[in-house]
Amino acid sequence: MKPFTYERATDTRGAIRAARRSGARYISGGTNLLDLMKLEVERPNHLVDISRLPLRSIEPHGDGGLRIGSQLSNSELAADGQVRARYPLLAQALLSGASGQLRNKASVGGNLLQRTRCPYFYYDGPAGCNKREPGSGCSAIDGFNRGHAILGASDACIATNPSDMAVALSALAAEIEVLGTDERLRRIAIDDFHRLPGDTPHIETALEPGELITAVLLPPPIDGRQLYRKVRDRASYEFALVSVGVVVSVVGGRIRAARVAFGGVAHKPWRSYEAEHSLVDRPATLRTFQEAADAAMANAVGRGDNDFKIELAKRTLCRTLVDAVAMEGRA
Repeated sequence: MKPFTYERATDTRGAIRAARRSGARYISGGTNLLDLMKLEVERPNHLVDISRLPLRSIEPHGDGGLRIGSQLSNSELAADGQVRARYPLLAQALLSGASGQLRNKASVGGNLLQRTRCPYFYYDGPAGCNKREPGSGCSAIDGFNRGHAILGASDACIATNPSDMAVALSALAAEIEVLGTDERLRRIAIDDFHRLPGDTPHIETALEPGELITAVLLPPPIDGRQLYRKVRDRASYEFALVSVGVVVSVVGGRIRAARVAFGGVAHKPWRSYEAEHSLVDRPATLRTFQEAADAAMANAVGRGDNDFKIELAKRTLCRTLVDAVAMEGRA
C-alpha cells in the first residue's frame, strides 16, 4: 500500500477544504476503497475521514418523500421503519448485499461509489484495464467475462456496477444531493449519476473533483407493489449475475404504472424504460411480461461467457413481475 496522510473532518466545510488537496480522497466505511488501496489500484495521497459528519439522519423531504443522510449505514437504512413501510424495494436490495458485518460499516454514499468487481480491474490482465490505466485495453472482452455487461458496454470496458442499492434507487427515481468545492448543493438524478463507459470508463460518475455526497433524496413512492430479486451464484455475500427491481400497480387486471431497473447487466444501474412502456396499460399476464422482457433486452450483447445473462435477465424480470402482481392481488 502506498503511504498516505490522514485527517478526520468534523464538518462538511472542513471536509470540502481538505479534499482540495492534490490526491485527496474521502473515506467513510472504507469497505471498497481500502481493498483497492492494498492492491494499489487506488493510490490516494491523503484520506479525509467523513464518517463522523452529521449526515446520518432520515428526514421528511418535499411532498411526502425522504432525505437520507449519506453517512447512514446500509444496515441502519434497511432497518428504518419508514423505509421498510414505504420503500420496501430499497430495504430488500440493501439486505441482499454483502454480509451483515459489511452492511453495518458501509455507508449510503460509499455504496453509490463502490467500483466494479471485474477481476481484471483488481488484478489486471494480458490486455490491460482501461479503468486502471486509461488506454491500455480491456482484458475482459476476449477473456473470462461471465459476470460482465450485456447492456450499455463499449469496446473500452464491459464491467458492471455491483451496487444492489443503486438498482432500487433507480426504480424509485431517487436523486443524489452533492456539495461542491464552492460549498453549493446540487442534485443529480440517479440515472445520470453513474456514467456508461464509452471511451472513458475510468470516469464512473457525474461527480466533479472534491464533491461530497451529502444525501439521497427519495420522491413519494408511486402506488403499487415493490419487489427486488437477485440471482447470484450462492445465496449470500455474492454480487448479482442479474438483479431486478420493480414497482408495479395493477387495477382491474391491467397494469396502471410500472418501474423496472436491472442490476448486474451494465456499467450502471439500468432503468428499462422500454420494459416500462411495454407494460403500462397492458393486461397483467405472463405474455405481457415476456414481451416487456424482450423489449428490455432487445439491445443486449453477450461476449461469450456471459451470453446466458440475456435469457436469465428476461426470466428474472418475468418471475419478479409475476410475484409482484400476486402481492398486489392479495392487497
